[in-house]
Amino acid sequence: MPRPSKAPALRRLPRAERRRQLLDVSWRLIRDEGTDALTLGRLAEAAGVTKPVVYDHFGTRNGLLAALYEDYDLRQTAILDAAIAAARPTLKAKARIIAASYVDCVLTQGSEIPGVLAALGGSPELAAVKRRYQQDFLGKCAATFAPFAGAGGVPLAGLWGMLGAADALSDAAVAGDITPAQAQDELEQAILALVRRCKRLDDALHAPASESSEGREQ
Repeated sequence: MPRPSKAPALRRLPRAERRRQLLDVSWRLIRDEGTDALTLGRLAEAAGVTKPVVYDHFGTRNGLLAALYEDYDLRQTAILDAAIAAARPTLKAKARIIAASYVDCVLTQGSEIPGVLAALGGSPELAAVKRRYQQDFLGKCAATFAPFAGAGGVPLAGLWGMLGAADALSDAAVAGDITPAQAQDELEQAILALVRRCKRLDDALHAPASESSEGREQ
């Protein structure tokens, strides 16, 4: 009587490769079945691994969702860095690149990122990851705009306002309320207005005393 054949052994991957595989499968599950369907057990089944493998990488479902958000932000950062480096050294070119890259990155993930954020809402995992990448993005924008904003640069409050506009416009484009081109154009104009306002204020602050007096007399 023939002996039953053994199930094929699970191919062992280096830890980084396995994590990459699990993240890719997670994104696919969210696209196909929605964020609510993504559990560590479902991920293990879809990836063809045992549950302990998934738990070893992410610990909890919130840990997995936070890793997905981090994965999204890392890709967004890489795209933005390359685009800024390749842009012409003018304010308009830099503003356009940042606006287009930000909106495009959100659109690439479609409804997946909003689902991840909603599932993580209020969790300490999301708060830590999101704040870290928000601060990195704001720092990158501050450095990019510094040559055009005057000696004082762009204040942090203005950068937070720009980020809020970027998120709102990108979400509206994902929802179909506006077109991607409209979102990019509006964000570009918001960036230009912010930086130019900072430059005008800096110029006024550092204008010679005689010019300041003339301005007050007129």
